[in-house]
Amino acid sequence: MTSTQRGFSLIELVIVVTILGLLAVTALPRFLDVTEEAQIANIEGMAGGFATGVSLVRAQWEAEGRPQESNVNSVVYDGQLMYLTEESAGTSAPGYPVNAGSGNTANGVSMTTTRCIRVWDSMLQNPATVTDNINNAADNRYFVDLNNGDCVFYLTQTLDRNGSAYTDPNGSLTTGNNFVYSPGFGSVRVNINN
Repeated sequence: MTSTQRGFSLIELVIVVTILGLLAVTALPRFLDVTEEAQIANIEGMAGGFATGVSLVRAQWEAEGRPQESNVNSVVYDGQLMYLTEESAGTSAPGYPVNAGSGNTANGVSMTTTRCIRVWDSMLQNPATVTDNINNAADNRYFVDLNNGDCVFYLTQTLDRNGSAYTDPNGSLTTGNNFVYSPGFGSVRVNINN
């Protein structure tokens, strides 16, 4: 009994290597874009969840007959007392979240970063971590700042860096991927900048 051994010819090996090279050249740029696409999907998903929460809070407030706590629009949403906007001609519609927690009044739509975080934590189930201290941004998924009284939530990993520290965007809407919550009318809008 004899057995015949047959290997690949040189031309067959060259063809296989060429095909693998072409696949690598065409696939590599696609894999490099995955990080950017994931960051965009992350900010759009969080903004969508946040907008849904805003709508649910307002819907519950309307369904319960526009309740108030200490003469301030409020609703208990998922076990959490939330203070809501008051109506003001041209500047705000009633019933959108501006603060959460007992003993914290709304005072119109005057937002602080602390209030932005309270609304974030109260509306979202198992929310991503958020901070208003740029020095702690690396330890949190989101950083919150203010822009003309609106909450701006930045995806931390899309912010500019100065060495190992993140650079404070100072409320800029053209820095990093972010979404803006305008409590006056309950709007949520996404800004993709990277």
